[in-house]
Amino acid sequence: MRKLIIIVSFFVAISTFSQQVDLVKKAQEITEEGKFLYRLEMAAWHGTDIFLESFKEKARIGGYFTYIEKDTPKCLFFSKGDIPKVIGVVSFGDIKVVETATIDFKERDFKQDEKELYTMRTTALQEIQQDTLFKKYTNTNFNLIPVIYKDERKVYVLTGPKKEGVVLFGNDYLMVFDKQDNLLEKKEIHRNLIPIKFEMEEQDEIKKIVASVHSHAVETGEFITPTDICTLMLYGKFTGWKRHIVISENYVSIWDCISESLVIMTTEEYERMRDEEKYG
Repeated sequence: MRKLIIIVSFFVAISTFSQQVDLVKKAQEITEEGKFLYRLEMAAWHGTDIFLESFKEKARIGGYFTYIEKDTPKCLFFSKGDIPKVIGVVSFGDIKVVETATIDFKERDFKQDEKELYTMRTTALQEIQQDTLFKKYTNTNFNLIPVIYKDERKVYVLTGPKKEGVVLFGNDYLMVFDKQDNLLEKKEIHRNLIPIKFEMEEQDEIKKIVASVHSHAVETGEFITPTDICTLMLYGKFTGWKRHIVISENYVSIWDCISESLVIMTTEEYERMRDEEKYG
């Protein structure tokens, strides 16, 4: 009997260890894709400001998208018309340093990978305009992020705020394409919009919130999403948050806004950790 208990304990320990390894791997995968999306969105933020300040023929602009070429984030602008042309590209040496940006105003045809991103973006925009799946809220706008990531073709749709002082999680979508850029699937990532204010007035003073939290329904998934991480990295410098927590039925994801790192643990582990902090 004692030998049986030892054997059972051994396999429980192995199972727990495997789960921990899987959670570390899952956190790494989500973080990598979230940071990838962040670099694209930062290129869009800075790239649009830089290009619009310099480009004189604004009526010709049909749109833009971002991509990363040889680790260089780029924001590409294309013309209007049935056969659009590239009319400018803003490239960044360091996405966090605007001064590293350079602008190429040479008009040209799309390269092959650029054409694929343009095609996916165009299809995604048409879907947004005609499908009630995509919900539009007051004082928000949709940000389309076409990506070719680890040989997968996707378009992420994020909801961004038009007002300061609030971070918007949710109301985000994913469209998946095949290698011929045909739309295979479209779905909601979060089922609703989750606004979190990062400043609140209290007795004529602004009280900073140092931590924030939102929860995931079963349909959203057990873990923080790459779009959550992208949003946190975009707005983290404005919020003053030290961490953000995503709670699901079985897991808790903790994003460290300072070190920009992610830890995922089971709900039981999280509750035990909180008890230890509370009671010493």
